[in-house]
Amino acid sequence: MGYEGADPSAKDPEFLSTLERGLRVLKAFDEDHPEMTLSEVAARTGLPPAVARRCLITLVELDYVGQHERKFLLRPAVLTIGSAFLASMQIEQVVLPPLQHLRDQTGDSASLAVLSGDEILYVAHVSTDRRFRVAANVGTRFPFHATSLGKAVAANLPEAERAALLAQAPFQRFTERTVTEGAALDERLKLVATRGYDSALDELDYGIVSVAVPVFGRDRRVIAAINCSTSTTRISQDELVRTRLPLLRAAAGEIEGALKRWPALEASLRP
Repeated sequence: MGYEGADPSAKDPEFLSTLERGLRVLKAFDEDHPEMTLSEVAARTGLPPAVARRCLITLVELDYVGQHERKFLLRPAVLTIGSAFLASMQIEQVVLPPLQHLRDQTGDSASLAVLSGDEILYVAHVSTDRRFRVAANVGTRFPFHATSLGKAVAANLPEAERAALLAQAPFQRFTERTVTEGAALDERLKLVATRGYDSALDELDYGIVSVAVPVFGRDRRVIAAINCSTSTTRISQDELVRTRLPLLRAAAGEIEGALKRWPALEASLRP
């Protein structure tokens, strides 16, 4: 996780920097950093230790963060933030039924994700009983360039937004098949935009194959993508694309139709 870039407070005089710092501290905790000392939080967030300490003390008082000996950790109360989004935006009614139908038809995991910065963020996920080294759940983030979901969204962004993503190249390499160079990824995205889907094989991790299609809003602007993902031991990439693509397109159409009845959800999902 990085925190580099322009100071967002420069964009708006009413920007509340203390709130941004508190949220930065919350987001610093993840699977690889479940517990951190004050100095580790400060280093990971880029905040001065005194500022990180005040944020942590406030979050402890609000019960979002706990303390075990010298280390800080998240408390269950942070779940109320994410659950409020899921409940208020009607995710279960709008998105989950088509994804569950995909899973039941194929035996694959099925997901809906949006673009968040240069990462994809899982908003809905229906899993199988199969286990992967790289697991996905609601709230999981992956770099956009290494996933079919990410490329399905990025390929359909306005030109300026797509160029801004590509300008961050070279990208992190996860396997020998990860596309890391800007020019190569640009060509890949052009192909995705033309054919209307992306399929990734061993790009984020070995043994995973997926295919994804974009989900569009009422103005035909891309807002998300959905995919089917499974193990390479179950099916070849060609067979996955041939058999899942029609099902994914039907599910995307169903979600797009449902979003017309839930304009607030569509607005929330937009990049």
